[in-house]
Amino acid sequence: MPTAKDTIATLGTEVELRSVALASPLNRTMIREDNSKYTEEMVETTQGVGVTRKMLVAWAGDRRKPAIVTYHDLGLNYISNFQAFCNYPEMSEILQHFCIFHLNAPGQEEGAPVIPESETYPSMDEMAEQVNDVINHFAIVKYIGWGVGMGANVLIRHALKYPERVDSLALVNSLITAPGWIEWGYQKRNVNHLRQHGVTQSVLDYLLWHHFGYAPDERAHDLVNMYKHYFSQDLTAANLAKLSEQYIWRTAIDIDREHNMDQKGDTKTLKIPVLNLVGAYSPFVEETVTLNGKLNPVNCTWMKIQDAAMVLEEQPGKVAEAFLLFMQGQGYCLNLRRKSVAF
Repeated sequence: MPTAKDTIATLGTEVELRSVALASPLNRTMIREDNSKYTEEMVETTQGVGVTRKMLVAWAGDRRKPAIVTYHDLGLNYISNFQAFCNYPEMSEILQHFCIFHLNAPGQEEGAPVIPESETYPSMDEMAEQVNDVINHFAIVKYIGWGVGMGANVLIRHALKYPERVDSLALVNSLITAPGWIEWGYQKRNVNHLRQHGVTQSVLDYLLWHHFGYAPDERAHDLVNMYKHYFSQDLTAANLAKLSEQYIWRTAIDIDREHNMDQKGDTKTLKIPVLNLVGAYSPFVEETVTLNGKLNPVNCTWMKIQDAAMVLEEQPGKVAEAFLLFMQGQGYCLNLRRKSVAF
């Protein structure tokens, strides 16, 4: 293998290889790896009064290290939303300094059994309560949250109710508003289709729009086709119908920035540091701007990442760089090899 000092001649021109490094390619598989480093546990959580429900939690790393808790987006699970991103070399190096816990909404994990129609699915607020059950189960005092889309909404709800349990939040394509009539109508149709026919073309079109924005077929074809296959073949449609139904019944999150610019004076908003990321092609750009306007400018950062909607998949290097800087800003001494990335 060539080293950083090796020189080769190509058509009479000498080219010095200055930055050759061995790295594993980004693994984009949508199924659990055979050699997965994660330990999967079914954790019992509460749902309302006297009702319990188990949810899958996959964790990896040294439990003595700071905890990262992730929550996935609609139509995904921890594997399809986070596995490739966590395998990305720069992000994998960062994660060596943490213990990571991936939470799966009930019934959304790979190969999940169908939830009986008679069972009530947890609401968005109840899913936030389940986060508390999980961190109590693993004796996590404080965690760093990673939420995408629907998962970001859940983690924001949890952080507002239990601010003492959250160190900071990294949010992607997040939203805090209640659904409008157009979204409600599309999702209501999707719920009916998922229950009666599975993933129909209209359901598939909506999921692609939700994750890739407008005109997804004009984007990275291999990535879009991979998710098309995943949505069409690998989802438990009846369980996604239950989750989607709760998602369109969500209430707006009661959060607001006060006129007082003093960090200690904001009683109606998050007091923890927030990294608020959005892809430039995401349909939720304006939603993230709305969230940014509700946060205290002292401790929030809004960042739009170009040429992407599903930023963890399309721009993992830029996201890893942003997260590294965010963590260093919170006092985490992550002395890693860094290369500057243009956002």
